[in-house]
Amino acid sequence: MTKLQITEFNCETQTQIIRDATSAEIKQMDLDKANYEAAKAETRAQATAKAALLNRLGITAEEAALLLS
Repeated sequence: MTKLQITEFNCETQTQIIRDATSAEIKQMDLDKANYEAAKAETRAQATAKAALLNRLGITAEEAALLLS
């Protein structure tokens, strides 16, 4: 596995530092990735449930929006 790296850029001095990520940063990246994947799966599940409900009701998303406005 390649080492994860962090790029730091100082806007004032226009300098860039590339360094290996610390174990704490790697843990945070893994946590962020897991949270992102969970949120993406939840969004997909909600969209699927919404589509199934609209299909059972026999209406389109536009028609549902009209009913709710």
